[in-house]
Parts: sequence; C-alpha cells; structure tokens
Amino acid sequence: MRVIATIHNDFPTKFGLPRQSGLVEGLRSLVVFEPEFRVPEALRGLEGYSHLWLIWQFHQAQREEWSPTVRPPRLGGNTRVGVFATRSPFRPNPIGLSCVRLEEIRRVEGMGRVLVVSGADMMDGTPVYDIKPYLPYADCHPEALGGFAKEAWREPLQVSIAPELLSRVPKDRREALLGVLGQDPRPAYQHDPERVYGFAYAGLEVRFRVAGDALEVTDIPRKEEDS
Repeated sequence: MRVIATIHNDFPTKFGLPRQSGLVEGLRSLVVFEPEFRVPEALRGLEGYSHLWLIWQFHQAQREEWSPTVRPPRLGGNTRVGVFATRSPFRPNPIGLSCVRLEEIRRVEGMGRVLVVSGADMMDGTPVYDIKPYLPYADCHPEALGGFAKEAWREPLQVSIAPELLSRVPKDRREALLGVLGQDPRPAYQHDPERVYGFAYAGLEVRFRVAGDALEVTDIPRKEEDS
C-alpha cells in the first residue's frame, strides 16, 4: 500500500473534528497528491462526479495489538460490541473510509492539481491511500439499517459566540467553525457544564463550554495573547 496524497486542512489535532464525514459541509480540505501521483491524466473525468470516497489511514491511532470488541461512545462507553460493527479507529488495520463532496479541482503552485473537498472528517496530515468516485445508483441505499447508530449522534447544539470573538476567525472559516461547534466536539464521556474545553482551528485556539443543549464560546485568544 502506498500513500498517494495527504489531507491539508485547519485541524492539526483530532479534537474538534466531526465524528463522521458529511456532517459539516462547510469544512474544506485539500487533497494534495504525492509527487509521483501528480499526473493530470489520473484525474481525467473526475470533474463529472459530485462526491468521492477517500480511503485513508488512522495514522495516529495505530496499536501493536487489536481487540475484537470496542466500547462505542454513543452506547455510553460501557457496552462492548464487535469492532467490525463500529467505525472505531482502533482496528486490525487502521483504515478509514469517508465520503466527501468534490468542490473543485484546482492547480496550486508547487502542488500540482489538488482536490478541494468539503465534509471531510480527517485531520491535517492524514495519509490517503485511494480515491474512488461515489456512484449514486450503487452506493446510495435509503432502506439500509443503521444498527445502534441509526440516528444522528446528538441533536445539534445551539451555539452562541460574541461578535468580537467571531471577528477573530477568518470570514471564510466561520461557517465551518459554527458547524463543528454545533456537533458538540467534547469528548463523549465529559459533561461538566463548568469545564472549559479548547481545540486548535485555523491557527487559533477556540475555547468553549456546554450546558445542556447550549454551547458558549468563551474565548478565542488573539495570537499575540497566546505568545
């Protein structure tokens, strides 16, 4: 298996990432090909598809041993189910699968042609093994059963952020940030309404707390405040 590309986006760590692909459409990423695969002919015809499958590596979740069962957060972390009945990153082979929207194919100086995609659930630096087109007639199954994950993880939170704090976020990153916050980026088992959480996004530190179904952004320090 060879890495053909790398994900570039605003999340240097996994904290804050959507739990599944497609949940935050405003979140943009670049798929940057390795030099060997920067061949324009390899992308011929790709512009005719609206969505893609990305096959990638959980490069920060690799372990020497594997467990046949895991404890999914949405089951409270106390119930074990088979690893193959989950999308846990801790698998015999640390491989991820995500469906993303192809926004455009763009030429970038020093990178060749890159793919601009939205809705990815991968952190910056994620290695990509393969890219395949999403085929609606074969890949879409409205009647499919969702097991214990048949419903959304949680109802979106109501996000409040002071205009002064929001102004510190680049305009083209605000919609995606609000979408990420609405998905409740807290660790699954932490529900302390007084605790302030934080994650890195677009070169900033976003700090927030959650009480009930309301999320309040408490601070986004200016860069000079962090230095």
